[in-house]
Amino acid sequence: VSIINCGRRKLWLTFAPVADKTAAYFHISMDTINWLSLVYLLISIPFGLVATWILDTVGLKCAVILSAWLNMAGSVIRTFSVISFLSLGSLTYTYLFIGQCLCALAQPLVIFSPTKLAALWFPDHQRATANMISSMSNPLGILIANLLSPALVSEEKDIPLMLGLYAIPAVTACILATVGVHDRVPPTPPSASATHSTSQPFFTGLKMLLRNKPYVILMVCFGAGIGMFTCFSALLEQILCVRGYSNFFAGLNGALFTVFGLLGAFLLGLYVDKTRKFIESTKVCFCLTALASIAFAVVSFVNQAVPLALISSLFGFFGFSIYPVAMELAVECSFPVGEGTSTGLIFVSSQIQGVILMLLLQALTVQISAAPFSTCDIEEGGALDWTVSTLGMAGACSVVACFYVIFFHTDYKRLHAEASNAASINKTGTEQLPGFAGSALLGPPELGPQGSQLQGGSLEASQAQAQAWVSGPPSSAAGSLEALQSPTLVQPWSCRPWKPWLSGSLPGGLAGNQGGFISNCHLLFDER
Repeated sequence: VSIINCGRRKLWLTFAPVADKTAAYFHISMDTINWLSLVYLLISIPFGLVATWILDTVGLKCAVILSAWLNMAGSVIRTFSVISFLSLGSLTYTYLFIGQCLCALAQPLVIFSPTKLAALWFPDHQRATANMISSMSNPLGILIANLLSPALVSEEKDIPLMLGLYAIPAVTACILATVGVHDRVPPTPPSASATHSTSQPFFTGLKMLLRNKPYVILMVCFGAGIGMFTCFSALLEQILCVRGYSNFFAGLNGALFTVFGLLGAFLLGLYVDKTRKFIESTKVCFCLTALASIAFAVVSFVNQAVPLALISSLFGFFGFSIYPVAMELAVECSFPVGEGTSTGLIFVSSQIQGVILMLLLQALTVQISAAPFSTCDIEEGGALDWTVSTLGMAGACSVVACFYVIFFHTDYKRLHAEASNAASINKTGTEQLPGFAGSALLGPPELGPQGSQLQGGSLEASQAQAQAWVSGPPSSAAGSLEALQSPTLVQPWSCRPWKPWLSGSLPGGLAGNQGGFISNCHLLFDER
């Protein structure tokens, strides 16, 4: 997921750091170049709902493989547009645009995946970190594009080389996904919520989300934040070149924006995993991001290289750090709706707002007849002044941050559900089983005489006693276990010391661990 997510972002922002030279190579305007970024947002709006259905209904494996193939096909077709012996003539941009559209189809499939991956494959104390790692491959792709594109394209004739090199990782990721992804879910569920899935059907989940006030507020505010970051990444070179800054400096600012964003996301992910302060963390970071956007608008003028670099770093540090935490927060406030659906709607919202914002920012630009400091290499049209646009983006970011801080409040529904599940197990009665001298086996009271599952706690027995009991216990037991005959150990799951709600020990041989005892095991039994 991380490799595909990183590659997707590189393909999306291939042209943004060298927009002027790309426009000159294809003999098109800067507005037309911007459509290579806008198409990602537009396609993600209708296909985003399809992607959420695929993730929550068909599964993570299908979504990952399909996105890898779409990325590969799109990147190869983009390369065809600049192969000289094909003699495409006026169709070169058409092929480029078609390839970009195919890559855009892959975006919602992979960008919605991190929360699903974290929920299915990681325990609760690692979910925010896992989400952070897979989500932050997204800005890593921005970093690579901002550094690699200007380095590869010193002149417009270098565009074919750039497209060819960008196709190689996409082909590699497609091969790895096709060959390497085998399982939809892990053989051993990592948490109680992963074992006992309570996700709602897709359309039922959609209705629940749209009626969930905290989720709707998060969807609007965080969607706006992603839309603003999308516009900033796509338009940064155009904003700076008119002020006399080179493509290299614009790429450097984009790289600083991303590197410090990765650092912020890593630190905040670790902090939230330990403290569970999702809401407080996102509110503080959102406010600081708004301040950074205002500062960027104020200093984006001539001869302000150091302040611009510093503010771009802070903008990324506080802004990107919200990303993985907000994804986990979306799942927490929308539980038991599926993870793909809850994150998918936020990204659909972000794409809609991103399209509106990008068109609005372009409309607010002013064409400059004389731009003595401009380094923009543009054949069609002229240099554009983005002063009003950057001030407008800063104002929008400030309004959204204030709205989020004032109105967003929610319970952590998934964490509470897991805690309730743990408490219900701890409160169940004990039953004395012959064959276990002085041992206790806890079972939920709702299991009747013919119940097929026992959830075990506090098991203490010798190796011989346990093996004898598993191979053939007495024909009856007391209470709710009276008619449970010959239970056989099916699957020991979650034998981890971080489960404080189950304690005891089991002979290691029964759990496939020949090296002694395993503490804190949750066991599944089947009546056979």
